[in-house]
Amino acid sequence: MTSDGDLLFVYGSLRPAFDGDMARWLAAAARHLGSAWASGRLYRLAGYPGFVPEGEGRVAGDLFSLPDPAPLLAVLDAFEECSEAFPEPREYRRERLVVEGPQGPVRAWAYVYARPVDALALIPDGDFLG
Repeated sequence: MTSDGDLLFVYGSLRPAFDGDMARWLAAAARHLGSAWASGRLYRLAGYPGFVPEGEGRVAGDLFSLPDPAPLLAVLDAFEECSEAFPEPREYRRERLVVEGPQGPVRAWAYVYARPVDALALIPDGDFLG
């Protein structure tokens, strides 16, 4: 398994197939490596998903290589409202997870949903864009 702090796994509104400003920004700022998946569950929030890396299931996403991770992750942390600038409890936290990328398992950053999921609707197939 490759371990690389320069990789990012995205599963919702940051995916290349999503028509949004931040998805376009990420596609221009980083290199798309291809489709990927992670173990866990995906829940529907307002107009975006929340990924919880627990339980059975597969979450579909995309893997990016970040050419200059620190400034790119700072922008993404602000977008996901998980930086120190935002009050607790934050909706997301950024953590490294093992994901299955195009070349096999790798460690990548992912934004994980950090609040209770009891009242949220599960996305059964694990694909927000599906």
